[in-house]
Amino acid sequence: MKINEHTRPDMIKKTIFCLMLCGLALCAHAQKNKKQLFPDGTPVPAWFSDFQKVDVSTLGKKYVITDYGVKNDSALLQTDAIQRVIDLAASQGGGVIWIPKGQFLTGNLFFKQGTHLYVDEGAVLKGSNRVVHFKVLDTRMEGQNCKYVDALINADGLDGFVIAGKGTIDGDGWHYWEEFWYRRKWNPDCTNKDGQRPRLVFISNSCNVTVQDVRMINSPFWTNHLYKCHHVRYLDCTMLSPTTGFLKGPSTDALDLDVCHDVLVRGCHMDVNDDAVVLKGGKGTWADKDPNNGPNYNIIIERCVFGRTHGCLTMGSESLHDRNIVMRDCRMNESERVLWLKMRPDTPQHYEYITVENITGVARHLLFTHPWMQFYNLENRDDMPLSRCNNISFKHIDLKCTRGFVNVKPSDKYVLSDFSFEHIRAEDVGNLFDASVFERLTINDVTLNGMPLSPVR
Repeated sequence: MKINEHTRPDMIKKTIFCLMLCGLALCAHAQKNKKQLFPDGTPVPAWFSDFQKVDVSTLGKKYVITDYGVKNDSALLQTDAIQRVIDLAASQGGGVIWIPKGQFLTGNLFFKQGTHLYVDEGAVLKGSNRVVHFKVLDTRMEGQNCKYVDALINADGLDGFVIAGKGTIDGDGWHYWEEFWYRRKWNPDCTNKDGQRPRLVFISNSCNVTVQDVRMINSPFWTNHLYKCHHVRYLDCTMLSPTTGFLKGPSTDALDLDVCHDVLVRGCHMDVNDDAVVLKGGKGTWADKDPNNGPNYNIIIERCVFGRTHGCLTMGSESLHDRNIVMRDCRMNESERVLWLKMRPDTPQHYEYITVENITGVARHLLFTHPWMQFYNLENRDDMPLSRCNNISFKHIDLKCTRGFVNVKPSDKYVLSDFSFEHIRAEDVGNLFDASVFERLTINDVTLNGMPLSPVR
């Protein structure tokens, strides 16, 4: 368009507006097509950008459990009746096991290939508070393969398994928690496995898994446990257990990833009386030689809200090798630790290429790293590797730290190297930052309590 003294002002405005729209479109297109990279520089697969939820109407026939003899009765145990619906669906080519509005009491359920779980809004699938209603089987627990009680919802060896719906899966953990704390009074050193407590969800040896929208509460033990799974998405889920009051839910981790890769956790709310997203993989002096153990890698946690969790993102306490882990665009609401690196002196561990970015809110610590000595059992091993944490990056953080911005203890059992803190504004009540514990440390544009930290190279 040629502009001269005869050009109408409204035409000029329209032209400028069109140019601005074109510019914004180009910027949006460039941002969309900007290649995302994991912390080690490898490309993030396009799979991680697929936030579209599963349309359950495409998953096959809808099996409403009340159409098959299951009663809406919160006091009637109906494990066998619900399992018969799952088995029927599997025998007929699969489909969606539909929990309608109401309350349904059950022990452990086992899903099969082609079957899925939908918990409708207003529906409650409630776990029995008696452990005898759960089976003791060969399973995986706390970094070891062992016999233990299985979960309320179990899925093994499935491709494309889906849990969906805006209803509630309730573990009714109160009696289990009460027994646990009572046992701790008698024996302060008792372990989790000294008493059988079912998990809420256990998915193993599976791929292309989606868990979306569902509310998972009051798990007797871990809320979600995934073992040897890949291409898993948790979208807009809520995971809760009591974190205050007279009876807290012990070891009710929100999501334990155990030898898993390619996992997306997006838009979830986690407020549990232990860690939120926890990376497992094995423990013990010889854990790296056990084929049942292994690494976690290519994991993204984004747009999540964390309540009073012990660790929002935790490596350990049963973990070997974790690589390419990203937590971004998250908010902490009085959480204890944003990143917790649990270093077991009795286990060879390597945590590397971890990025924590765009974090806001309130937490006790941004980073917490101490030797983890719970149930310590170091065996004699001449070639015991030195544990290591390297290439850990924190950037674009705005956080109130009520016990110390960074709380790290050195040890001759591990090395901390190539840590970076960039573009950070924080209140540091504890004033515990000690640069000497790191080998190769970068500080760039970091302000604590209104005072800039000196750059370190």
